[in-house]
Amino acid sequence: MDGTGQAPQGRVPLAVVVIDHAGRVSHWSSGARRLFGPPKEDAVGRPAADLLPVSGALPQEGPAPHDLEESLGGQLSYPAAGRARLDTSAGPRDRIDVLWWAYPLVGPGPERLLVLAVDARKLSGDEGPEVERIAPAFALHTDFPAADELARKLPEILPSMSVSESARIVSQVLELGYPVLEFSQHDRVPVTADWGVSRRTERKARRAQAARATALGVPSPRAPLDDADSAEDLEYAAVRDRLEFLNEVSGRIGSSLDLSRTIVEVSRAVVPRFTDVAGTYLREQVVAGEGFPEGAPDATTMWHRVALEHTDEPGRWDDVVPVGESMPFPVHTPFFQCMTSGDPVLVPYISEEMGNAIASQFAKRDIRPLINHRSMLVVPLKARNVVLGFMILLRHQERPVFNDMDRVTVAELAARAGLVLDNARMYTYQEAVAETLQDSMLPQIEPHMPGCDIATRYLPGTLLGRVGGDWFDSIKLPGARTALVVGDVMGHGLNSAAMMGQLRTAVQTMAALDLPPAQLLRNLDDLAQRLGDNYLATCLYAVYDPIVGELNLANAGHIPPVLVRAADGGSELLELPTGAPIGVGGVPFESVRVPVAPGDRLVMCTDGLVEVRGEDIGVGLATLCESAAHPAASMDDACDTIIRSLATRGGRKDDVALLLARLNGFEADDVAHWTFAPEPAEVPRARGLVRERLARWRLSGISDSAELIVSELVGNAVRHARGGPVQLRLVRSGTLLCEVEDTEHVLPTLLSAGPGDEFGRGLRVVARLSRAWGTSRTATGKTVWFELSASSR
Repeated sequence: MDGTGQAPQGRVPLAVVVIDHAGRVSHWSSGARRLFGPPKEDAVGRPAADLLPVSGALPQEGPAPHDLEESLGGQLSYPAAGRARLDTSAGPRDRIDVLWWAYPLVGPGPERLLVLAVDARKLSGDEGPEVERIAPAFALHTDFPAADELARKLPEILPSMSVSESARIVSQVLELGYPVLEFSQHDRVPVTADWGVSRRTERKARRAQAARATALGVPSPRAPLDDADSAEDLEYAAVRDRLEFLNEVSGRIGSSLDLSRTIVEVSRAVVPRFTDVAGTYLREQVVAGEGFPEGAPDATTMWHRVALEHTDEPGRWDDVVPVGESMPFPVHTPFFQCMTSGDPVLVPYISEEMGNAIASQFAKRDIRPLINHRSMLVVPLKARNVVLGFMILLRHQERPVFNDMDRVTVAELAARAGLVLDNARMYTYQEAVAETLQDSMLPQIEPHMPGCDIATRYLPGTLLGRVGGDWFDSIKLPGARTALVVGDVMGHGLNSAAMMGQLRTAVQTMAALDLPPAQLLRNLDDLAQRLGDNYLATCLYAVYDPIVGELNLANAGHIPPVLVRAADGGSELLELPTGAPIGVGGVPFESVRVPVAPGDRLVMCTDGLVEVRGEDIGVGLATLCESAAHPAASMDDACDTIIRSLATRGGRKDDVALLLARLNGFEADDVAHWTFAPEPAEVPRARGLVRERLARWRLSGISDSAELIVSELVGNAVRHARGGPVQLRLVRSGTLLCEVEDTEHVLPTLLSAGPGDEFGRGLRVVARLSRAWGTSRTATGKTVWFELSASSR
């Protein structure tokens, strides 16, 4: 302000200084050099307080002004402004009256504070009328007669803008047909800079001028003093209201890492206090918890409408813009400009002509009744310079139109909301990855295996750590047997999960070789030694033979299983040689055979189910025995009973893997067994016995296929058995299992047979006709088996 109260027009050089979190200068503009003296090469890296020594703030009325020295220390957490005298290199006598504005910067970089400063004498008119003067501001209201001249002049007004960037902006403005108030490649400052001009000093000048006019008996050249004071109070009140609004909203958003809840919090924070309508759009990949390609979005990018808050009558928006819809946005719209530039777009008033132009870009929907004659702000929701979505804000005609201060305010809000959304997005994405990884490593257990039924449960230790080293498995073995496995890699996280995946794969591979339990654990320990000595694991491996009615178990440092007897309903912990954990090395493992009856239940779990910090593990094991013996209507109900009894206790931090197997066994009539001499005449006899037994079992529908395969396998066994007996066994259990055992140790393999070859076609016939087939070694030779789907005629 000059002495007449008129705002000076023109421009004046600004000193721009950026200060990092350590209070050192990281940017020193040419304006800073002119105002304060030191060149850029001497200023960058030095403490800001050394370059801008504060000799004291100008005296002002009312509360103390903001402290520039504190601001230079990088401790400021909100926009501030003030006036101070600074010493220069010429000495204390040559002091500069400086107006300053300080803005905290939020972002991943080291910069923490932006300081703008200007020589107050240039604003007061003391340097003469030839000096161009303007206070820093945001809106540029400059009219040029032609687009070419505007494109040429913009870089003069905005020095950071290139000529090519200016030409692109101007063409975009003319093409879109609505004003663009500001483009910038830098972060928005959160308040308008003229807040820092001392109004109290101006007030003193007005009062002095009014006093002189009264003494001379002439009218005051200004409006009444109380009117000016009232206007000033209103302005300060508006600033304070916006700061309070930002603080309040910042406290309300980000209360959780749930993406949907965060979106609702952001939408409800601005309606109706700041706007009448708020529509929130996110990239489809963000909503789905997926990654998306780098680079700016384009016209093919799909945006999902995730929230719509408004004060209009219910249902007005539902038909045209329903929540849950995904759509791309046309190029020639303010929405596209916002998402591609990453900058807010302000349209103070949408006229009918402008509304028609925007609405014409959308096919099969008329949005004109929703946007015409309203004020609009389109604000990007971005984090780490990536646009995750945007918000469309609309005000009714009855409210003041959006202005630059509104745009800056909502841009600050959107910046905070973008970070919160990005945190929620990354959490959702990581949770999805962790869950997918864990699900891929945990097998899909068949509920019905030969002679037994199985149910399982897996519980992560914490919601933030879904990936762990616990696993369970069931593996079909020759002879209608089933391997039951539970293991636990010590530790949590991806490394433990990766180790778990390796051990689980190794167990499946060695189980397919039909290794005895103790030998399998011995080999697994050797493998863990080769993989490294950073991890240990416990493992319980059991083989159930439903025909013999027996469990064969070996333990490597795992908690013992519980066996629930069907005869009396009692339960007991099976006493097994514990053994050392997998990975210790050099420790022998022992197997134990336990007879079981049809209906008995075997419970295997990891220690996370029974261990609670501060409690003896014996308490958990006793509770496990008690809950396992509880009657249940189904296997799933039995699992749920155990989980409720143990996993819901306070203090559980570890993962839980639970496997429950009901050992049904086979009825005597479901198994048929024959022994044949190694003579070719026995092959037709084998076919006849199979035909008779399948007719008795009402499985004549698969008799032809079964006879053909049995004839092939028994014939091969007779040919290669070296004089030993040939065993044939049929088992009826959902499917028909057939096993042919001989004394030859060499396993047969599929061969490629030519048109003239006499051999090599037998196993191809077996593979073609059977549901599944395989081979395994036994103590005395080998077994070849196959399965057929059981269907009666």
